[in-house]
Amino acid sequence: MITESKLNATEAVIADTVLAGDYYMKVVKAGQTMRIVDLEGNQAADTLFYSAADPSERYSAMDTIREQGNVFLTAGTVLMSNECNPMLEIVADTCGRHDTLGGACATESNTVRYDLEKRCMHACRDSWMLAVAENENFGMTKRDITHNINFFMNVPVTADGGLTFADGISAPGKYVELKAAMDVIVLVSNCPQLNNPCNAYNPTPVEVLIWD
Repeated sequence: MITESKLNATEAVIADTVLAGDYYMKVVKAGQTMRIVDLEGNQAADTLFYSAADPSERYSAMDTIREQGNVFLTAGTVLMSNECNPMLEIVADTCGRHDTLGGACATESNTVRYDLEKRCMHACRDSWMLAVAENENFGMTKRDITHNINFFMNVPVTADGGLTFADGISAPGKYVELKAAMDVIVLVSNCPQLNNPCNAYNPTPVEVLIWD
């Protein structure tokens, strides 16, 4: 559902650019609003959410899908934790829908989907692994990498229940905005994928804005 934000970008307390292939890992406090902006269009932002109080509580695709009765995420969606607590709510969305079924690219999936020689290429799971290694203060390891959301990614569900990776439905300047219901650790991998034609084989930056 297309819903415009009423927030002014110039009033954000944080504005960070995340380059393609880089990660973003920060705490968003309860009551704060975070916006992820697809600056150049059709770029996937693979995102994980954790409770800052206890990272063993984290975003759950299964609980979120069950509670909202829809496999796609958009304005009005409440992101649920594995303890069935509300973590964040999508309060604005100019893209229309986002994927939480397709998972994140990895060296293994690159090999299966594309070619054996693609195994060594940078993938989102590599970015997450680097993030938890470089941010020991969060007390997380690779075992904490779990369900993710692919913001701006188009993964239609076929009539027989299969998944397809299709051309993006986003465009330059499209954004998704989330209001935190608890203190959350946000871990974004700005996808470095060079094999998927949805971004014209050209990964681009995204922007993260936060308001109090």
